[in-house]
Amino acid sequence: MRDGRRWFGWLNLVPWTIYLAISLAFGAGYGMSGSGVLLLFVTIALAMYLVSSGLRALALRRGWLQRDGWALSGRLLASVMIGALAVQAVVALVMVPAVALHWVAMPGGRLDYRPAAVLVYWFNAAIVLGLWTAGWAGARVLERARHSEIARLRAEAERNALERDALRARLNPHFVFNALNNLRALINEDTGRAREMVTRLSNTLRHALEQNDRERVRLGEELAVVDDYLAIEAVHYEQRLRVNRHIAPAALDARLPPMALQLLVENAIRHGIAVTPGGGELELHAHCVDGMLRLDVSNPGRLGTGNGGHGVGLAYLRAHLGRDGRFELTEHEGRVRARLEIAQ
Repeated sequence: MRDGRRWFGWLNLVPWTIYLAISLAFGAGYGMSGSGVLLLFVTIALAMYLVSSGLRALALRRGWLQRDGWALSGRLLASVMIGALAVQAVVALVMVPAVALHWVAMPGGRLDYRPAAVLVYWFNAAIVLGLWTAGWAGARVLERARHSEIARLRAEAERNALERDALRARLNPHFVFNALNNLRALINEDTGRAREMVTRLSNTLRHALEQNDRERVRLGEELAVVDDYLAIEAVHYEQRLRVNRHIAPAALDARLPPMALQLLVENAIRHGIAVTPGGGELELHAHCVDGMLRLDVSNPGRLGTGNGGHGVGLAYLRAHLGRDGRFELTEHEGRVRARLEIAQ
């Protein structure tokens, strides 16, 4: 912060030094010269430098740049008008005693402080200070917009990376390998069931690969995908996988992020059923309460055991939930429960 103030202090000297040089050149062109004119222009430039620096500090400290266009413009305009008055006050405090005590000489031997002249002085100072303020505020707003766009692109890239990793996790080679091996065995044993498994495997893979731009899907749609996945896993785990579902009819039209429920079910099988001797019961509950969709998926096991891979799924869920939902993973009496709550 101190480095920023120091660099601004040096950079802010540039426009007011240029302003001083232009003022002296114009004064010389109109025959205005002498020690009084030099002191006047130097005092105005120095006062402009101090007032513009103070205006910047005030705007940053009060957070004016975070406000909307009208609120920001109103505050900056008021500051410019008051700042122009401050500039003229500083000039008067310096020039009036300097001329009265004959420290410097002005053309005509006196200062013109008639009301009309004072209004012109103030108006000129307000125009110059307003141009500086517009340039500084415009540059800061553009810089803020650029940083916001960079942050948005970075967040989008992180989200795409999470979706890619989640997709890779869903296309787990072990899952595909087991499914194909089971399918080969079923072809000889039960051709009808083999055809059904091909259909369900096709549905699962298509759902995993298709690009879906929707932020939310119906729970009924997500359950259809989960049913296909569970049917495939049931062939592999046979009696080791027992599914107990409690789905409230009113919850079927509730909305949730795509893949959210399936990620919970996959984790329950991978980290619970697959590593528990004899398998166990996977419980799935869904109902709506107080404007929230509540999903509970529980499985036998303990937290911290299993084949790893919780991170990708949980990061994907939290990235898609944002502030509209809550996710928690708990353990109680030998069972792990994943609870997902999503505002409707």
